[in-house]
Amino acid sequence: MTPVEEAIAAIRGGKVVLLPTDTVYGLACTPHRAEAVRALSTLKGRSPEQPIAIVAYSVESLVQCVPELSEDSLARARRLLPGPYTLVLPNPARRFPWLSGPNPETIGVRVPELAGQGYHLLEAVGCVAATSANLHGGPDPRRLSDVPERLREAVSVTLDGGDLPGTPSTVVDLTGPAPRVLREGAVPAAEALSLAE
Repeated sequence: MTPVEEAIAAIRGGKVVLLPTDTVYGLACTPHRAEAVRALSTLKGRSPEQPIAIVAYSVESLVQCVPELSEDSLARARRLLPGPYTLVLPNPARRFPWLSGPNPETIGVRVPELAGQGYHLLEAVGCVAATSANLHGGPDPRRLSDVPERLREAVSVTLDGGDLPGTPSTVVDLTGPAPRVLREGAVPAAEALSLAE
């Protein structure tokens, strides 16, 4: 099997993989199994109460995961996605409560602009639950060598995407009447807000 085929099988089997995104290296697993997401949080050393985003191949893949997203939410999301954003959207059916932390009425989503192995993995599985491949509070990994050794040794499969931009996604909350930037990252806050209006 190729590394991508191994990663696809690992995700489907509930394992954690290390993959390149459009921003930083990430740890990923299936979003559909609470135990896989718990293992991901434990590996990273973070509380299971902290939200983890769904990373989807496309906006259409995202809708398959969270079909209750409103037309308004989707219209606002399409202004920013695909791109280096994490969007916090209303989650009226409280899907994936093990991803949402203390607020199951919202969910974090990403649709990255990917190429290479990361692209082919997401194309095959549709979506993953993913977080940056660092120990909780550690620096964001731009290259595989930046990923802590204990994480590299613990994952089932590693996909190498070379050097990445290294700045995490900009987090935009779209659950209220006006968009709010919760974390400035790859895109400046002012630019993100102008696109999200």
